[in-house]
Amino acid sequence: MFKSFDVWKRTGSEQLIRYRCFEDVSASKFCVQSADFFCKPIQREHLLHSETQWIELLLEQSPFDRSGSFPTIEEAIAHHDSEFPIV
Repeated sequence: MFKSFDVWKRTGSEQLIRYRCFEDVSASKFCVQSADFFCKPIQREHLLHSETQWIELLLEQSPFDRSGSFPTIEEAIAHHDSEFPIV
């Protein structure tokens, strides 16, 4: 079983990153499945696409198989950022 949660990061006065995170409840390990980037103006279509993609990825494969398993959420986010650098 997984517990899902979001972690938000401000990368500037007009940009946010939402990390889509999971905790493996039985192992107390963490991963980041994906990250969504937001800037003004927020579009409904972008929000819908982000939600749809999040669920599709989860249906396709365990987020831990896709992203690895880390002892802290900070390490999981750092790993995700190293795999997908912010430009």
